[in-house]
Amino acid sequence: MPTLLELAYEAVDSKKAEDIVVLNMEGISLIADQFIICHANSERQVQAIAREVADVASKEGYTVKRLEGFDAGRWILIDLLDVVVHVFHRDERGFYNLEKLWGDAQLLNVEDEI
Repeated sequence: MPTLLELAYEAVDSKKAEDIVVLNMEGISLIADQFIICHANSERQVQAIAREVADVASKEGYTVKRLEGFDAGRWILIDLLDVVVHVFHRDERGFYNLEKLWGDAQLLNVEDEI
C-alpha cells in the first residue's frame, strides 16, 4: 500500500503538475513531515491538481485537514497533516519561492520510490 506521500505525489503527477519538488521537513518544521511543491499554468489546472490530491487522500482514508486558496486557484494549500501539498500557479511560485524559504530542508526523490 502506498504511503500518504506517495499517494499525494502520484495525484499531482497524474494531473500534469510541473516541477514537482518534495522537501523533508522533519526536524525543520512542526507543520508537516513533508512538503510537496508544484505548479501549473492555469487556475483551472491548479484547481484540478488540488481536487485530485484531496479526492485521492479522502478515498484512501486520510484526513484532509484544510484546503485553502481553492477559489482563486493561484496557490492552493492542501493540509493532509503529515504531508502538506502546495499547488501554485506558475506566476506565483517564483514569487513565493518556498524552496528557498525552506532551504535547509533536504530534497526527497519520491519518484524513484514509487
